[in-house]
Amino acid sequence: MQDILEAIMAADGSADPARELAGVAELPVPESYRGVVVRAEETRMFDGLATRDKDPRKALHLQEVPTPELGPGEALVAVMASAINYNTVWTSIFEPLSTFTFLKRYGRTSELARRHDLPYHVVGSDAAGVVLRVGAGVSRWRPGDEVVAHCLSVELEDAAGHDDTMLDPQQRIWGFETNFGGLAELAVVKANQLMPKPAHLSWEEAASPGLVNSTAYRQLVSHHGANMKQGDVVLIWGASGGLGGYATQMALNGGAIPVCVVSSPEKAELCRRMGAELVIDRSAEGFRFWSDEQTQDPDEWRRFGERIRELTGGEDPDIVFEHPGRETFGASVYVAKRGGTVVTCASTSGFLHQYDNRYLWMHLKRIVGSHFANYREAWEANRLVALGRIHPTVSRTYALEQTGQAAYEVHRNAHQGKVGVRCLAPEDGLGVRAPELRARHAEAINRFRGR
Repeated sequence: MQDILEAIMAADGSADPARELAGVAELPVPESYRGVVVRAEETRMFDGLATRDKDPRKALHLQEVPTPELGPGEALVAVMASAINYNTVWTSIFEPLSTFTFLKRYGRTSELARRHDLPYHVVGSDAAGVVLRVGAGVSRWRPGDEVVAHCLSVELEDAAGHDDTMLDPQQRIWGFETNFGGLAELAVVKANQLMPKPAHLSWEEAASPGLVNSTAYRQLVSHHGANMKQGDVVLIWGASGGLGGYATQMALNGGAIPVCVVSSPEKAELCRRMGAELVIDRSAEGFRFWSDEQTQDPDEWRRFGERIRELTGGEDPDIVFEHPGRETFGASVYVAKRGGTVVTCASTSGFLHQYDNRYLWMHLKRIVGSHFANYREAWEANRLVALGRIHPTVSRTYALEQTGQAAYEVHRNAHQGKVGVRCLAPEDGLGVRAPELRARHAEAINRFRGR
């Protein structure tokens, strides 16, 4: 593993990085590597605890694991950096169910898939690194390519997936519903998960957009989501967070009018630094959409709607970008414009949504479910990053050994933007190949740093 790292590091000071990196093809593949895992024997460790009291640091372990056999259509990637997504938090606290359920189900589908059904689960759904090997049938990628990986793992053997791969009955989220994820020194991905690494970004910056940027693109921009157009008023919950930070940028970049909802003055300031003008600090303004655990407060929905109209000059949101779920969904349905769209994913505050259907049905609103993105959508989202139109939102990074703490920060919502994890990369700032482009966007790239 050290030889692989040294070969990759040599590219940083080289006049011909591609030539240096091509040399990894000559290096042997390690028989094992370090990966962050949850263990099947510990799935009941948090029984009886409330969600907020479950501690990812107790369930996430860094251990040596065997390098799996590479199958047809796959690639083995040396992971320089990864990032924390909420699905890693769910995995680490075994909610809403243990991911070993997914791995067992996948393992029954084929002899090759059986590799994934193990007593440990290597987690992580983002990665930036270098291709080490490719399996039979892979021609688009070769050893030495600098890549990022999106998290859609799909078989495409069923006709249903060939119009939109997210509808394939065998689509899975890599590192969550499959094994050998990105929070590790090596990762196994399908070749059609790979995309070119944005040349002006460091490893940890390049790793951070993958899941959330692609998810935001499908939710807002794609015709499979809200099909956002210029001038749309877009209400964005958690607008400075891992997902909302990209939604805010896409709304601004696409000529829409974001109304950013955040929970602190610091987060409000980040939204303004991104260019958003309309910001609601829900904590400062005291919005409480539930009067108790079982009862929502429609008066608060109305007050929230009035506040939005104050900011927009009387307009309701054309699109509500929903991902908190239970806590906010009733308000989201209420405040959306007549004929508007609530586009939803994730449900980080709870999966069981309650809303008053009169405000949906009688006002002709739509609820659109959105889950990650297909390869084309992920590719387009990554292209925007590579062009310097959308920027990473990395606030802080941790070493691979500190992944549990990184997940804990996300679980407690004690973070801004995305939290990165250095896997093989020994420090931040490595892997930049286009310094001139980076210099033009340095302020935006570093906007979230240290937050």
